[in-house]
Parts: sequence; structure tokens; C-alpha cells
Amino acid sequence: MRKILYLIFAGVLLTACQPEGRVYSEHQDLSPNVEWLRKDMRTFKVPIEDIDATYTLSLSFRYANGFSQQKAKVLIERISPSGKVARAVKELKIRDENGEYIGEAGYDIWDSEHLVEEEEKFQEKGTYTYHLSHAMDKDPLNYAMEIGLILDKK
Repeated sequence: MRKILYLIFAGVLLTACQPEGRVYSEHQDLSPNVEWLRKDMRTFKVPIEDIDATYTLSLSFRYANGFSQQKAKVLIERISPSGKVARAVKELKIRDENGEYIGEAGYDIWDSEHLVEEEEKFQEKGTYTYHLSHAMDKDPLNYAMEIGLILDKK
């Protein structure tokens, strides 16, 4: 009985923390060496059931003090359930005009969220696959820690 109550309580906590309209949210660690290698692609599997809805697509990015770039360029490859491929490079603004880091600070670590598609539409029901890799000139991308994909229904 105690285990059942614990599971119910944990389930309520997990669902209560999600913003309204959140369809998908996953974050993946990059390298333990605090760097992102271009070949180190991250894959996200996103189930889509409502093709009539419009979505917002955001990327979350965790980085450490020492990240020297103004922006982080990310290659987003989206593969539909039927295999159609779409690619785009998006720039995540890391520093403001004064050179200050953007995001929420936690000691030496920064968490930022970046809107990359305000009107995302899906043509097919099923699981979409997203591949994320960095598209910077310099490889590796130092002081990068984590990348995440967030999908919200508008």
C-alpha cells in the first residue's frame, strides 16, 4: 500500500511541474569533458498525435562559465514518420550586447531556453525524430554541457 501511495505522489509531482500545453521535454548530457563534439549528435523521439494543432519548438542549452561564443549554432534535422527530412541551422543567443551570459545562473552553470520555431506544424501523426548537432566553425564546442528539446502546444 505504501508503494502505491508513493507512486501516486511521485506521478502527481511530475505532472504538476509541467507547464500547460507541454507535449514533450527531454534534456541530454553532452560530453563529461564539458564539450560538444560535432559528431556527437543527440537524438530525440517526439510522438505527435494532434496534427491540427500549432506548436512552439524550443531548445534548452546548459553551458558553463568560460563559454566564449556570442551564439551557439545548432543543426536541427527533423525526420517525419514517413521519412521526410527537413534541416535548419538555428542560432542560440548565449551572450547579450554587453557580453553578459543569458539564462538562469547556478554558480558556474547557466541554463537557457531558446524559441526556435513559433509556428511548428506537423503533417503526419506518429513519431518524429530530431537530430541535434552543433554547427559551429570550431570543434569541439567547449563549455557546452547539455542540450534539450521542448515542444509546447499553442
